[in-house]
Amino acid sequence: MIKKIKASKSEKILFLLLISISIFAFISFFLLKNKCLFVDKNNLSKLKFDKPNNIAVMNVECGNVIIELYPDISPKSVERFKILIEEKMYDGSAFYKVAENTFVQAGDIEYGNINNLDYSKIGSGESGLGLLKSELSDDFLFKKGSVGFARASEFDTEDSEFFITLKEIPIYQGEYTPIGKVIHGVDILTKIKTGNKAIYVLRPDYIKTFRMLNSN
Repeated sequence: MIKKIKASKSEKILFLLLISISIFAFISFFLLKNKCLFVDKNNLSKLKFDKPNNIAVMNVECGNVIIELYPDISPKSVERFKILIEEKMYDGSAFYKVAENTFVQAGDIEYGNINNLDYSKIGSGESGLGLLKSELSDDFLFKKGSVGFARASEFDTEDSEFFITLKEIPIYQGEYTPIGKVIHGVDILTKIKTGNKAIYVLRPDYIKTFRMLNSN
């Protein structure tokens, strides 16, 4: 007859400890892999807006980023932005330039689509709609969540590329054309893949869809 050997108290504690460590490691791995786990997806059916005609919804990996546009500040630029959205030209646009906790940038229609990235030319692409004159405002403060048109080193070179600030950037005031402001979903933007020390983000995150609220 085989005699059963009972585990000692210390062996039981060690076993439970190993089980606990395994569970913790599994949960930690799951949390690290799922960067969107604790992010509010922003359900549009639960939100109300004072000016629905000026609300744009940018859907990215972690949910909806909701932007209120400011045509009173920069009418021509907002009009261009709406055209690009309505023509679905931003769908698939890569966040090729991302500075951690500072800003995200996308909107290169020609060379910055996720299906046709050209790192040798990205940032210089055109929309085919021509350049815009800068619409600068000395009163608009580029606080966290501000949306502005990117440009070359010269003024009056805005086209389709835009950036969204992830913190207040005072030096942008009066230097870049403001388009609007994120009113829901800034935390979603902080989850977008950064470039680390590279100039551009390799295998970047991208815009799934971009729509005006009244077209949804």
